[in-house]
Amino acid sequence: MKQKKLSWLIRSLFVLPAVCGTAQAETAAQEAAQATAQQVVVTGIRAATRSALAVKESSNSIVEVIASEDIGKLPDTTIAESLARLPGLSSGIDRGNASQVNARGMGPRLLGALLNGRELASSEPNRAVRFEQFPSESLTGAIVYKTQNADLVEGGIATTVDLQTVQPLRYKGAQFSLKADALYYALAREMGAKAQAPRLGGIYIDQFLDNTLGVAVAFSYQDQPSVTRRVEHYGFNETNSGTPNTPQRNNPKYPWGFGDSFKRGKNERSSVLGKVEWKPSSDLFVTGDVYYARADIHEQDPGRWLDGVGNWDGGQNADYSNVTTRNGYVTGGTVKNVGFTTNDALWTQDMDTWAGGLNIKQNSGEWKLETDVSYSQSERKSQWSDLRLHTKAGATVNYLFLGDENPSYSFGQNTASLATYDAPQLYVDAYGHVKDALSGVHFNASRALDFGPVQRLKVGARATYREKSYRQLSWSVLSASTAPASSAYETVHVDDQPDWLMLKDFRSSVTGAFGPSALDPAGRTQNDNDKLASWKVTEETTAAYAMADLGGEMFGKTYRGNAGVRLVHTRQSGAGTQASNSGTATTLKAVKEGTKYTEVLPSANLIFMMDAKEEQQLRVGVARAMSRAPIDEMRGSRNITEDAKNPTAPTTGSAGNPQLLPMMANQVDLSYQWYFGKGNLLSAGAFYKNVQRYIGIEFDKNATINGRAAQVTRSVNREGGDIRGLEFVYQQAFTSLPAPYDGLGVFSNYAYTTSNIKESDTLAIEGLMKHNAGFTVWYEKEGYEARLSANYHSAFVRTPSWTAGAFITNDAEKYVTLGLSKQLNKNFQLRFGIDNLTNQKVVYTSSNDGIRQDVREFGRRFNLGLSYKM
Repeated sequence: MKQKKLSWLIRSLFVLPAVCGTAQAETAAQEAAQATAQQVVVTGIRAATRSALAVKESSNSIVEVIASEDIGKLPDTTIAESLARLPGLSSGIDRGNASQVNARGMGPRLLGALLNGRELASSEPNRAVRFEQFPSESLTGAIVYKTQNADLVEGGIATTVDLQTVQPLRYKGAQFSLKADALYYALAREMGAKAQAPRLGGIYIDQFLDNTLGVAVAFSYQDQPSVTRRVEHYGFNETNSGTPNTPQRNNPKYPWGFGDSFKRGKNERSSVLGKVEWKPSSDLFVTGDVYYARADIHEQDPGRWLDGVGNWDGGQNADYSNVTTRNGYVTGGTVKNVGFTTNDALWTQDMDTWAGGLNIKQNSGEWKLETDVSYSQSERKSQWSDLRLHTKAGATVNYLFLGDENPSYSFGQNTASLATYDAPQLYVDAYGHVKDALSGVHFNASRALDFGPVQRLKVGARATYREKSYRQLSWSVLSASTAPASSAYETVHVDDQPDWLMLKDFRSSVTGAFGPSALDPAGRTQNDNDKLASWKVTEETTAAYAMADLGGEMFGKTYRGNAGVRLVHTRQSGAGTQASNSGTATTLKAVKEGTKYTEVLPSANLIFMMDAKEEQQLRVGVARAMSRAPIDEMRGSRNITEDAKNPTAPTTGSAGNPQLLPMMANQVDLSYQWYFGKGNLLSAGAFYKNVQRYIGIEFDKNATINGRAAQVTRSVNREGGDIRGLEFVYQQAFTSLPAPYDGLGVFSNYAYTTSNIKESDTLAIEGLMKHNAGFTVWYEKEGYEARLSANYHSAFVRTPSWTAGAFITNDAEKYVTLGLSKQLNKNFQLRFGIDNLTNQKVVYTSSNDGIRQDVREFGRRFNLGLSYKM
C-alpha cells in the first residue's frame, strides 16, 4: 500500500502539470521567443553547475564551490547537506541531519568556518560550527578553500569553509521567492509521534535610489520531528568473567549490559537574514548585515539500562543458560535475576546564534581600502531530566548481539506496566549553559602594480577578542510527595523493542509530583562537581599579512597565482576550579592560567595554463597552516591529588590545559583540472600534510601544577604525522546528446585518504575516511528537474558527544537522496523529495571486538513543496 501511494505521488508530480494548458502555452511562448532571439537562458541545475565551475576556474586557490540554482534555491535544505557532497568532504549525522563536516581525512576541529569572510562563534563546547543552522534561503553558496591564502583567516588545516549570503545590488529589480513544504517522517508515525511538519522559507531583494541602495531580507522556519530508535551495547567484562555451567572454551568474556531507547519530540529551527548594500559612487561601497538563527529541541527520550550480566568472578554461573560466543566474547544467552531501569527522560536544548557586521570599501587614489567590523555570539542552554523507574524483581533476559546491526532481546517482564517498578525518582543530570562571543576588526589595502611578475599588492591586519564559557548545574529529587498517577502514563509500541511506559506530559506530571520548581535551575547553587565542570576561556588574536597577486610566463607556460605571508600572535587564558585532595580533605579554589604564541604562515599558489584556450590548468599550492586548540580543552579546571606527607611526590589527577599551542601543518597540493566546455570538468589532485603538535588526550608525565611536578590526564601537544590524499572529479552536462537526452548531467567524485596519525593505539585520526565518494545524476529540460544523489564513505573515527576524547568508530554509510520538480509556469514550481532513501542507519562499532555496537535509526524523510518566484 505504501509503495502504491508513493508511486502515485511521484506520477502526480509530473502528470498534473501536463493538464495545465496555461502553463504549457506560456512555456511554448517563452521557447519561441528564445528561438527568435537565438539565445538560450540557462537556469536551475545547469546554471548552478556553470556558476560554481566559473568561480572554481577563476580562483587563484584550489577550491570547491557551491552555487545557488536560483534566488533562495540551494539544492538542499541546509548548507551542511551540500557541503557533504563535495569532493573530499563528508558529514557526521545528528538527529538524521548532516551537521559537522569532515574534510580531507580530518574532523571538525581542524576545519575553519566563516560567514562572509568572518570567523563564527559556536554553540559547541569546542570551535566546531554546526552547519545545519544555515538554511538554503539565507545563502547563495559557499567556497571551500583547500589551499591557503595569506589574506584568509587562519584556523583551517583541513579546509576553510566561507559561507556566502546574498548581495542585493547584483540583482536588477525586485526579486521575491517563497517556499512551502510539507514534511513527512515515516519513523515518527511508527512511534506514535507527530509525523507531519511544515517548512517555510523566503527571500526578498530590491533596489532603491537609482540602484544605489540594495536590500535583502530572508527567513526560514522548520518544525522538524526529532525521532530516533536506538540500541546500545555497553562492552565486555574483559578481565574477570567467570565460566558458566554451560561448557565453554577459553573462559569467554561476558557483557556488562545493554540499553535501548527511542526519541520523539521536535527540533524547531528558524532564521532571519537582513542585508543592506549602499553604493553612492564608484569610490564607496558600504554593506551592513545581520544573521540570527534559533534552534529549540524538545525530546522525550525514554531509555532502559540493563547491567549486572557481566558474571563477575563467576557470580552468575547459575543464572546463565543458552550461551553463544564469538571470538571469545559472549554474544547471547539467557540470564535470570537481572534488574533494569526505565528512564523516562526529557531533553531540552535551546540554541541562539547572532552574526553581523559593517563593511566599508572605498577608493583612495590608486589604493582600494576596506574596513570590516564584526560581532558573533552563540549560546546553548540544555537540560536532561530523568524520571527513573527501577524494577521491583529480577527479570529473565534473553539477548543476541552479533555485531550485525540487528540486535535482539527481551526482558521477560511487562515493561509497560507501572506495577513492574518501584516509586519513581527524579534526577536532573546537568543544566548546561555555553556562551561564545567573538568580536573582530579587519583592515586591508590593495593596489595594482607593474613590477615584474607582481600585478597587485595587498596588505592587511586583523584583531579579534573571543570569550567562551560553560556553566553547569545539577540536582536530584529522590522521591515524590505524590507519585504520578497511572493515568499520567501511556504505553508506546516501537517496532523491534519491548513496549514502553512513559508519561503523556512529562513536564506537568513531574512538576505536579515533585513540586513546581523541580525542573527550574533558578535559585540553585552549584555543587562541587558542577564547579569542576564549569570554565571560561579568553583568546586575543592579532594578525598582519602581505600578499602579491602574480602573473606572467614560466617554463614556457602562462601562469597566475599569489604568494604571501601571514603573521599571527595570540594570547590565551583558561579559568576554572581546582579540586585538591590531600588525603584528609578536598579543597576547591579558582584557578587561571594561560600562554601566548606567535606563528608565521607563508603560502603560495600558482596556476599554469597548459593549452592555448586555457581549459587545462595545473595548480600548485604550498603553505604552512594552523588550527587552534579546542576551546573546552583550554579550560583551567582540574581535579588532583597531592600527597601532603611527601611533597616531592608528583601530583596526580586530570586537568584541562590552558597552555595548549595550535596544531600546525606544512602542506602541498597539486591538481590538474580540465574544463572541457561549459559546466564540464575532469580533475585529479593529490595533497600532503605534515601535521605537527597534534592535540590528543594522554597521561602527561611531564606536567607542572602549582609549581609542583604532576602526572595528569589531559590534552597535550604531541607528535603528529602525515596525511596524504588523492581526489578525482568528473562532471559533465551532456548538451551534445540528441533530445531528450541533452538534459542529462552527472557529477561524481572520489577521494582516498591515509594517515599515520592516531588518536590511540587502535583509533585513527578523527575524521579519516579512507574512501569517500559521491555520484549525482541529474536531468533538466522543459521545466522538469530530477536529481538522484548517492554518497558513500568508509568507516571513520568521530566524537558524537560533547565529551572531548570520547571517540568511536562510525561504520561505513551510503546515503541516497531523490529530488523531483516541475515548473508549472513562470512563477510556480512543484517539488517532491526523499532524504535517506535507503533508510541508512548510523552505527558505531567498537574497534576492540567488533561486536559492541550502538545502532541508531532516523528513518526516511519525504517532502512535497511548492515554490513561488516573482
